[in-house]
This record gives sequence, C-alpha cells and structure tokens, in this order.
Amino acid sequence: MSPLVRRAAVVFAAGAALLSGFAVHGGAQAQERAADASASVAAEAATLREAAAAHGKFVGTAVADGRLGNSTYTGIAGSQFSSVTAENVMKWESIEPSRGSFSFAAGDRLVDFAQSHDQQVWGHTLVWHSQLPDWVRNGGFSPAVLTQVMNNHITTVMDHYEGDVAYWDVVNEAFNEDGSLRSSVFSDTLGQGFIAEAFRTARAADPNAKLCINDYNTEGLGAKSNGLYNLVSSLLSQGVPIDCVGFQSHFILDSIPSSLQANMQRFADLGLELVITELDIRITLPADSSELQRQGQQFASVTNTCLALDACKGVTVWGFGDADSWVPGVFDGQGAACLYDNNYQAKPAFDAMLTALGGTPGGGDPDPDPGDPPGDCRATYTVTNRWNAGSVVQVSIVTDSALSGWSVTFSLPSGRITSGWNAAYAQSGTSVTATNVSYNGSVGAGGTLSFGFQTDSGAQYATPTVSLNGEACSA
Repeated sequence: MSPLVRRAAVVFAAGAALLSGFAVHGGAQAQERAADASASVAAEAATLREAAAAHGKFVGTAVADGRLGNSTYTGIAGSQFSSVTAENVMKWESIEPSRGSFSFAAGDRLVDFAQSHDQQVWGHTLVWHSQLPDWVRNGGFSPAVLTQVMNNHITTVMDHYEGDVAYWDVVNEAFNEDGSLRSSVFSDTLGQGFIAEAFRTARAADPNAKLCINDYNTEGLGAKSNGLYNLVSSLLSQGVPIDCVGFQSHFILDSIPSSLQANMQRFADLGLELVITELDIRITLPADSSELQRQGQQFASVTNTCLALDACKGVTVWGFGDADSWVPGVFDGQGAACLYDNNYQAKPAFDAMLTALGGTPGGGDPDPDPGDPPGDCRATYTVTNRWNAGSVVQVSIVTDSALSGWSVTFSLPSGRITSGWNAAYAQSGTSVTATNVSYNGSVGAGGTLSFGFQTDSGAQYATPTVSLNGEACSA
C-alpha cells in the first residue's frame, strides 16, 4: 500500500474509530458528544475536504489532465478535495490504445498530483462500452480471446497502480434505461458473465482496492436501478467480490429524485459501500440568480443524503469549474453545472455544499472571540496540505465594507510562494502582498474574497496576522 493510501486509511479509520468508540463506551450520551465534536470540527472548516473529513467522508473531483499545468485549477483541486478521479486518462482508449501497448504517463501524473496533496485516487474505468479503441470494439474476437483481452487489460492496469488507487470502477454503465443489460462488445460476446469475470480478475490483481460498479440514472427507484440492484444481489450471492456501488448523479436542475435516499439504502442493506461518483446539476443557459440558488440547495440535498447514510463514503463532483464541464458539449444549451463558474469563482453551489458538510462559507469565524483584533474584516488562513517540501494555503476574508479593489498582507515565515490562484503575489523576505486580479476586485459588503497559494517549504509556523487594505482582520 502506498504512503498516500495508508495516510488516507489512517485519517478515515481514525474518524470512524472516534465515533464508534463513543458509541461503545458511552451509549447515547457518548454518541451525542461525538456528533457535537464532529460538528465543531466541521464548523471550523473553510474547505470541502476538511468539512467532509469531520464526518469520516471524502469529497472528490474529476481531474482533467490538460489542466494540471494551470495553477488556479490545481490550487482549487488540491486544496478543496480529498479524492481525485481520472476524467479520461485511465479509460481504455487512453491507457491501451493498441493491443498490449500501455500508456501510463497521464495516469501517473494524476497519481503524483494526488500524492503531493494527500488525496486518494479513484480509478475510472476498467471495462466500459464507450471510449474503447477500435481494436477492442471491432476486433471480432472469440469469447475465449475477448476474455483474455479483458482480463489482461484489467490485470496490467491494476498491477501498475496497485497501492496507488483506492477505488476502481471495474464495470461502468452496464444497463439500459429499462433495466436490461446494455449491448456492448463484452455483453454481446460474453453475456452477463463478463461482469463477474471482470470483478474476480480485479480482485486477484489488487486485493486491497475497493471494487465498484458505476452507472447513471440509477439514483432513484425505477427500472434501471432495479436492474442494477438485482445484478448486484446476484453477484453477491455467487461470491463475486464487489465492494461498492457508484451513483453517477448527473442531474438536471429541479430533477433530483425524491427516492434517492431510499434507493441508496437498499444497496446499503446488501452490505455495500455507496458513493456519489459524478455529481453535477445542469441548467438551461443562461442561468439566473434564482436558478443558481436552487442549484446550490440541490447540491446540498445530495450531500445531506450521503451524510445520512453510514454506507455512503463520499461525494465526487464531475469537475468543479464550469469552464471544464462536459455538459455544454453534450447537452446543447445547457451548462453551469459545477461548483465554480467559468473564472473559477465559487458559486452558491459551493457555499451550499460546504454548509451542508457543516463548514463555514468564506472561512470566517461566525462568532469571533472578544480578544480578536477589531476590524471590518474576518480572515481565515488555513494550511490545507503540508508535506516535506511544500504546503498549500487557502486564505478567505469576509469584509464588512464593499471593495472595488483589495490588497492583503501577511507574513510567510518559511519558504517562498511557487504558484497561486485568485490573486497576484509579491514577496519580499517573509512579507507577502496578495492583490486582486481582473475578475475578483469587486466585493460587496458582507462578501468574501479568497485566494490560495503553494510554497516550497513544509515547515510549520504560527498562523500570521492577515491585513486587508492596511487594516488587521480578526482571526
């Protein structure tokens, strides 16, 4: 097991042990104390990952390989999320474009990124009817040869990433809307048995990875989710090693199924882990403020459903910025489906999801201590990740006064800023000045400005005083 996965396992196990320990030794009162403790930790969180961790959950995002050179993108991806999913680079056409020839470089970049930001990796996907290279889709293989091709692909990919990938979507989108098995080169040649074969091969390749089946439009009770439920029940009765069910959750505004929790619960009753794997909520463009507020409420509703189910281990959004969303390219006239807008500014959906997790939007302390320095601003300076040779810092400031431009100063006792997002940076010795960029200089009264950066030092230091336009903010 890699250091990344070990660290993630320790964090999640510790959270679970805390809650279960209270329950065993103190009964109902201890459980209440544990819940209060988790709520207190979450309330102090300024990031999604911190707030989710207080509940023993992860929060993830799909990551586009082409964006890993964008410091704004990587700053948000690294600071806000505790899990990353390969958007495309681990799919069959990308990773084995010709038979027996594997290309791991792009997937390795994602793993390196995750390890440098203390994140788990979700592998997506091993066996899927789509994004297949022609040599598989149109190969005309016999059942015996196609089985060999499939098993070799699963084994080679999972061997390469053994210990680095915590969860795998072993089989993806196997069903039609009526609950019948989807036609594909795998089902047409091998029948439904290809699914059990794929899971058994995956378990042999990496006994420690969690193995999942993943699909869309299976979130509510209905024919398609019934087909999935019946298949999973059958696989379990056969002793097939399946650990979790992924509910993609590509929703349309105002269409969240009312039976979401009831449907997920029946899968939980089978003893499986559950994950919201690809959440986005698309809107007919242009989206108005009312629609964006409702979208936020619906992101929160889905998040609350996961929080209500012990078996639900986390929520992953399918990309966090509207600029990178797949939606406009597939659904004409629709978009605005993500937590951040086209300029990577947080939308109401981000605040709503953070609030649902118990965190504080804007990172501000809602009840400053009497000893806090007076001022018209409240600042949170959070080291969201730290490793031997670097750290990631997020700064959020709530301002009581409207701003038409801002300059924030603070000390950085160790190291230098190597990259940043949502601000322009100047550093002289330990003194840092961050100023607004073109798109975020205007902040309304009671509004929040936020920015972040990465340093080349992992040293620990006391939280510095943060000043906005020359005035010290309360902490």
